[in-house]
Amino acid sequence: MGGQGKSSNSSSNSMQRVKLYRLSDDGKWDDQGTGHVTVEYMEGSKELGLLVLDEDDNETLLAHCISPDDIYRRQEDTIISWRDPELATELALSFQEATGCSYIWDNIGGIQRNMHFNNLGGLEVGSRPAMETLEPSRILQSNEGSFRSVSSDLRELPPVDLSSLPLLLKTILECSITDQMRVAELIAQDSDFFPKLVDLFRLSEDLENIDGLHMIYRLVRGIILLNNPSIFDRMFSDDFIMDIIGALEYDPEVPKAQNHRSFLKEHVVFKEAIPIKNNSVLTKIHQSYRVGYIKDVILPRALDDATIASLNSTIHANNAVVISLLKDDSCFIQELFAKMKSDDVSPDSKRDLVLFLHEFCSLSKSLQLVQQLRLFRDLANEGIFDIIADVLQSHDKKIISAGTDILILFLNQDPNLLRSFIIQQEGHTLLGVLVKGMITDFGEDMHCQFLEIIRILIDSYTMSGSQKDAIIEIFYEKHLDQLVDVIAQSCPPKNYSKGALNSTSQGRSKEPNSVPAKSEILMNICELLCFCVVHHPYRIKCSFLINNAIEKILTLTRRKERFLVVAAVRFMRTIISRNDEHLLRHIVKNNLLKPIIEVFCENGNRYNMLHSGVLELLEYTRKDNMKSLVIYLVETFSEHLKSFEYLGSIQALKIKYDQCLENSEQKTENNAKGEARKRSEDRGLDKEEEDYFNEDSDEEDSAGNATQRQNRSTRPKSNSVPNGTKANNPSTRPVTTGLVDYEDDEDEEDYNPPPPPAKKNEDSPLDEDAPLNISKHKRKPSSNSICDTNKRHGSTDGVAKKPKIEARLMSSKIAILTKKENQLNELTNDKQVDLSTQTEKESNGGNSSNSENTIENEDNSENKVETNHDAQLHDERATPMSNSEPYPVR
Repeated sequence: MGGQGKSSNSSSNSMQRVKLYRLSDDGKWDDQGTGHVTVEYMEGSKELGLLVLDEDDNETLLAHCISPDDIYRRQEDTIISWRDPELATELALSFQEATGCSYIWDNIGGIQRNMHFNNLGGLEVGSRPAMETLEPSRILQSNEGSFRSVSSDLRELPPVDLSSLPLLLKTILECSITDQMRVAELIAQDSDFFPKLVDLFRLSEDLENIDGLHMIYRLVRGIILLNNPSIFDRMFSDDFIMDIIGALEYDPEVPKAQNHRSFLKEHVVFKEAIPIKNNSVLTKIHQSYRVGYIKDVILPRALDDATIASLNSTIHANNAVVISLLKDDSCFIQELFAKMKSDDVSPDSKRDLVLFLHEFCSLSKSLQLVQQLRLFRDLANEGIFDIIADVLQSHDKKIISAGTDILILFLNQDPNLLRSFIIQQEGHTLLGVLVKGMITDFGEDMHCQFLEIIRILIDSYTMSGSQKDAIIEIFYEKHLDQLVDVIAQSCPPKNYSKGALNSTSQGRSKEPNSVPAKSEILMNICELLCFCVVHHPYRIKCSFLINNAIEKILTLTRRKERFLVVAAVRFMRTIISRNDEHLLRHIVKNNLLKPIIEVFCENGNRYNMLHSGVLELLEYTRKDNMKSLVIYLVETFSEHLKSFEYLGSIQALKIKYDQCLENSEQKTENNAKGEARKRSEDRGLDKEEEDYFNEDSDEEDSAGNATQRQNRSTRPKSNSVPNGTKANNPSTRPVTTGLVDYEDDEDEEDYNPPPPPAKKNEDSPLDEDAPLNISKHKRKPSSNSICDTNKRHGSTDGVAKKPKIEARLMSSKIAILTKKENQLNELTNDKQVDLSTQTEKESNGGNSSNSENTIENEDNSENKVETNHDAQLHDERATPMSNSEPYPVR
């Protein structure tokens, strides 16, 4: 037991352990020491107060009498501060534990309530309990049991009658936080509590017992502050709600009683646009209104945040029940829409129907998200948008505002519902009505609501499928020019250097029926256009380039309202931020920054939004490296900006301009060098190709000339063959060679182009009747042929390797050779001349001695060819072609 008592004392001491602070003259909190706080009677007085004793030497650090005034403040969970009227300074207690802070705070509140209760004085209603029962000492126990609840032994509440009313009031008001649940439970369990309380109130009111009515007021307010949902359901029912409101009319702080009941009964009228036959719905509607009246009118200052939240929850739950019951009643919804679509409805009835529909849609926010979506889809299917389209064309501003609110509720829930209706509607009337409402002056700020509706409708981020293109296409084709023309018509004319601007804006602004729009409407139009530039860059770019819309919008710089001039600067800044090359060229070509620079210069040195906006635009142009705009700005407006050269943005812009010029000159020089190098390379390639084809032509001409010389007996014939070697051993059959000598890829690295062929004798006449000598080569893909070729090139100095020929060049040569061979055959048939070509068979093991024999026997070979011409022709005709003979060229 001793250990348990010791543990209890240590726990109590830890909860009572505090630090005492005092606010000094220089605004700092000075630590006055650490000790333990208790609530005791002050020495030599019957008043209760706070006593803080030092934990080391038990010296008194603080002795403060609790004041009935509202001077105490609780900060966070562990600090209680107040301004001491005797010391004229701020004091604060910082508790070690939050439990101790709560205990002291509850005691301070209980003592203050007792002080107020005792101030009533002289109240004798029946047999009054002895003052000992109100003695605060019952609440404040010794240190060992200081945190024990005063109502821990509470089993039942005092009876509800005039004699025990002060005790009942004390029990409810003085209960601590831990006892509130117990008291609320006892009130909720007692089914006769509220009937007896209502009877007591009626009796006191009949007897005009003002003191009793004041105590009943405090009692009802205390019960509401218990913040118990079960109690709310009982006291706010139809049986007790009006008497509860009547009890709250007798506020002791108000000298005259209020007339809340008469106001609710006589002045508050419940209108039924459509008769509601469900009694549960009517009960919930009335209860929600009355609870809201208590919260907002009767007890706005007395309720704490937790109680206000609970009352709001009660109203929210009632609204959910009402909407659920009404939406499930199909007859009610159909009757509502049928009546709204009828032409026989009076304007007043139609107004009531629209307001009821607006409230019905607003209260739908009390439903769950899925239920809200289902309700809105049902309303859309019933034709609510057709009704709204008709409402927005009314002259009643109140129902127009209600109609826009309904559309915003639908758009916040599911924008595709309204988009689908506009796309499918014949003539797209609703969208036109919305645009017209945006540019119409209603005398209020309703054009802002129209702006919000249109912005949500054309927001591409919330679109999907075919709706995305359809709704935007409708808006741009039918309504964008209308909005731009409103700006042009509302701005004063001015003679600009651009004729296009004069012909469009001035012509429209002088229309007789054009009325300048309000500045707020122009501001909203400019905001919508900036929104379109960001969300529909391609579509609006086409419109701007075709219709010169940018020039019209920049006429806002002529308005005297500075915020409209700033709006024009912001619009241009939005366009430039897209960094679109077509728009930038359009700006430079049409000198569209001229009005911006002019208003900047007119503004002078005044530091305002216009000044900052233009400088930010120039700074963005420089930082984003828009060379075309930088060059355009400096070269066009250098004189205008000369007086602003002291600004860092202007200086940086000119530095950027110089850098752009240097880079441009260097790039031009590099391009010139590159083009010169490219032309040189092209000329080299052309020369090589020309030499190559000239070489082939020379070889063919050489072969043709050799054949022609063979037919002339008076002329010597050349023994040269196309491969550049001379015939050594004449034969009646040509050597078997390929068309092209394909060499190994490894030989490409050592390839040297062949020397140009020897120039032919230009004086030798060309005989048209002479046959053509065609050299036939046979491809030798084998390794022996490669080795033979290497040996041949290695042993003969004047012979170079033949390069590979591409397939298309190969086809061209074959076609030429085939054509010439056909000509040769025609000539031989007419003249009965048979031609044969003598070629030298190459030797795989040839050496330098064979080359010398070839040179020595050149003349003998020529003579032998001429002498035995007829014999060779006869032998070739008689000898059949074998596999070893060369294949003909086709």
